Amino acid sequence: MEKYIYDNSNGLWYELHGDYYLPCLVIPEEEVHTIGIWGRRHQQYLTEHRPIIYSDLVLSGKLYSYLADIDTQARNKLDLLVTQMAEKEGIDEHLKERDQLAWVRAMNSIRNRAEEIINNNLIFRK
Repeated sequence: MEKYIYDNSNGLWYELHGDYYLPCLVIPEEEVHTIGIWGRRHQQYLTEHRPIIYSDLVLSGKLYSYLADIDTQARNKLDLLVTQMAEKEGIDEHLKERDQLAWVRAMNSIRNRAEEIINNNLIFRK
């Protein structure tokens, strides 16, 4: 018996293991992507609440690029929201010089609200 055979009907190669031919399947390698906290949160959401979408992304080999894209979008949106909200509320360097504690309180409040907006609109979207 031959070690390898090719099946024209499905386009797969098979390798002989003992008495059986098993398909020679290779998982395509993905590019290396850095996934931050936002990508990981979205991955957790997909695994718990959207398992079909998660499985589809895994099987297509696009999961990590998708999560890296979500992470980048979330970080950019967070920076933009914090900047816009601080500007609108008048939180600036003058307040930082006058009352550092009030500035820290205000910036923490702004950051928390911006994170909540990102969670609702991007990470945990339905």
